[in-house]
Amino acid sequence: MLNIVGKKNWYFLISFLIIIPGIISMCLWGLRLSIDFTGGSRIILLFDKKVNQQTENRVKDSFKEEKIEIVTIQPSDKSLIIRTKPINEKQDANLLKRLKSKVGSVKQEEFETIGPSIGSEITMNALKAILLASVLIVLYIAYSFRTVPKPTSSWRFGICAVIALVHDALVLVGIFSLLGHFAGVEVDSLFITALLTVIGFSVHDTIVVFDRIRENLRRTIDLPFPQIVNDSILQTLVRSLNTSLTAILVLFTLLIFGGSTIHWFIIALLIGIASGTYSSIFNAAPLLVAWHELDERRKKKNS
Repeated sequence: MLNIVGKKNWYFLISFLIIIPGIISMCLWGLRLSIDFTGGSRIILLFDKKVNQQTENRVKDSFKEEKIEIVTIQPSDKSLIIRTKPINEKQDANLLKRLKSKVGSVKQEEFETIGPSIGSEITMNALKAILLASVLIVLYIAYSFRTVPKPTSSWRFGICAVIALVHDALVLVGIFSLLGHFAGVEVDSLFITALLTVIGFSVHDTIVVFDRIRENLRRTIDLPFPQIVNDSILQTLVRSLNTSLTAILVLFTLLIFGGSTIHWFIIALLIGIASGTYSSIFNAAPLLVAWHELDERRKKKNS
């Protein structure tokens, strides 16, 4: 029989090794925020051939002549994704005329402007949403598991679920911090949607395991707590993997046919679901056992 609980320290170490590079990246570089959060204008230019350095330089000169400050410029095959300080539609129209005269065949695929105040508001609302979701999850699980038998308590279930949730959030945020620094991937409002979805999925998968632990605690009170937890994990393992696999298959389909606008949103969901499946099986429930063992050692020491 697979002894997941017995090897819990190895699984904790794997999680630690996955999270640490992302935390270091967050401390050094943070997230590459889109204009959804920072404010500004984003312009996507399409060309009839692959963008080279000469084309990019001509584009930069055009922006300079129109006195438009470029924040970032990112080439992508036959397109340029450009972020600037906020500009209006008149400035954009003049810029497009200059680009056509200077560069030749160019088409503007997208132009949007978001003010700095709106960007700050979105940032604060995103942080509030994540914090509120975490608090509500702890309260909900603590209430739902209030009748759980000894040796554990409902609050332990809630706190362990949130620790697993934080693990998944750190994995996702850390990977996108690395992608932002090394691949220029920006975090936009869709990323916050993905993060909240991942949090919900993580807790959903964890509660399935926790609910089985609660049932087994009632039925098999003569077995050691670690064995009850391990049996519960194994009993729900196939269900958890099948649920995650079906979601991943759908997301892969969307990744192939969904288009570029939701490309990184889908990748964020894929990372989060994979992490959520891992944490619910190898982190959340084993954390209950680790907490129980720590409590037992403390009681023996005091007796």
